[in-house]
Amino acid sequence: MQSWWPLLLTLVIQAMVAMALLTLPVMAPVVAQTLQVSPALVGLYVSVTYAGAMVATLMGGATVARMGAIRVSQWGLVLCAVGLVLCAVPWLPAMVLGAVFIGLGYGPITPASSHLLARTTPPAQMSLVFSIKQTGVPLGSMLAGAIVPPLALLIDWQWSMGVVAALCLLCAGVSQGMRAELDSDRQAEARIRWGSLIKPIRMVLAHRALFTMAACSFMFSMVQLSLTTYLVTFLHDDLSYGLVAAGLALSVTQLGGIGGRVVWGYVADRWLGARRMLLLLASMMALGALASVFLTTETPHGVVIAILVGFGASAIGWNGVYLAEVARRAPPGMASMATGGTLAFTFLGVVLGPPLFGALSGLFGTYRAGFVGLVLMASISGTVLYFSQRSR
Repeated sequence: MQSWWPLLLTLVIQAMVAMALLTLPVMAPVVAQTLQVSPALVGLYVSVTYAGAMVATLMGGATVARMGAIRVSQWGLVLCAVGLVLCAVPWLPAMVLGAVFIGLGYGPITPASSHLLARTTPPAQMSLVFSIKQTGVPLGSMLAGAIVPPLALLIDWQWSMGVVAALCLLCAGVSQGMRAELDSDRQAEARIRWGSLIKPIRMVLAHRALFTMAACSFMFSMVQLSLTTYLVTFLHDDLSYGLVAAGLALSVTQLGGIGGRVVWGYVADRWLGARRMLLLLASMMALGALASVFLTTETPHGVVIAILVGFGASAIGWNGVYLAEVARRAPPGMASMATGGTLAFTFLGVVLGPPLFGALSGLFGTYRAGFVGLVLMASISGTVLYFSQRSR
C-alpha cells in the first residue's frame, strides 16, 4: 500500500469525529432555545465530551495493540454516531449520555493514528505529516460550521444530528477495506487491563520532555476549545451576527487553523524545531485573544475575519507540531501510549477550559471576559516553553 494512504485515511477519520464533536456547539443558540436553557451551557457539553475522551485516550495504547489502529478508529466512529443520535433527543439527560458516547469515540482516534503514522513516516517528516493529519480537526470543525447551521435551518437541528451520524457510519464502513493491511501489526493476545489507564500517565511523568509537552498542551487546549466552542455564540450574542454568518466565521477560523498546521509543521521541521515553534504560537494565541477582547459591533467585518484567521492559525494550528514531538520523544514502539498519556492532560484542559470561559463570561456579563482569561493561559504556556528552551 502506498505510504500516503495511512495519512489520507487517518485525516478523513479525524475530520469526521471532529465534525461530530462540534455539531451541537455550532447549533447551540437554536438548541438552547428549544430546551429553554442558556447557550453558555454548551461549555458543560464540551466538558462532558472530553471527560469521556480523556478516559478513552488513556486506553488507546492498549486497545490499539490488541485490536489495531483501524479497528479502534472504526469503533470510535460508531460511538460518535450513537452519541449524535442521543444528542438529537431534546432531553438533557439523553444529551449528557450522548456527550459521553461522543467523547469515548473521539478519545482513541489520535493515539490510533499516531501509532499508524509513527511506523510509516520518515523521522525527518514527522512534524509535517502529523500536522497534515491534524488538519482533520479544523477541517471537521470547518465542515460543521459551514454545513450544520444551514442544514439545521433547512431540515431541523435534530435531523442534522442524524445526517452527521450517518456520515460517521459511512466512514467506518469505507475504512474496512484497508483494515487487514494497516492492522497487520496488532497483537490479538494482548490483554486490556484497568492498569492501562495509569501506565500512560506514569510514562509522561517519568520523561521530562513528555511532561513539558503535556503541560503546555493542557493550556493550549483551554484556548483552542474555548475559541471553537464559544465563537459562534460570541459573534451572535455580543457582535449581533446572524447564526449562518457566525457559523461561516467559525469555518474561516478553522481554515486558518488548517493552513497553520501545515505551515507550522514545515517550519518546525526545517528551521525552528518543535519547542521554538510552540513558543511562537503561544505568543500568537495571546495576541489573538487580546485582539478579540476589543471587537465590537462597530468593528468592520473584514477586520473581525482577519483577527479570527490569525487567532485560528495559532490556537488551532499547534497540535501537529506537539504530537510529532511527543512521538519523537516517546520510547521506541510506544508512540500510541505516550500520545495517550499526554492527550489526557490535553483533554483535561478541554474539560476545564470552556466551563471556566463560560463562568467568566457569565460573571462579567460578556464573552470578552473569557477572552481575557485566554490571554492569561497562552502567556503562562509561553513562559513554560521559554524557560524549558533555556534549560535545554
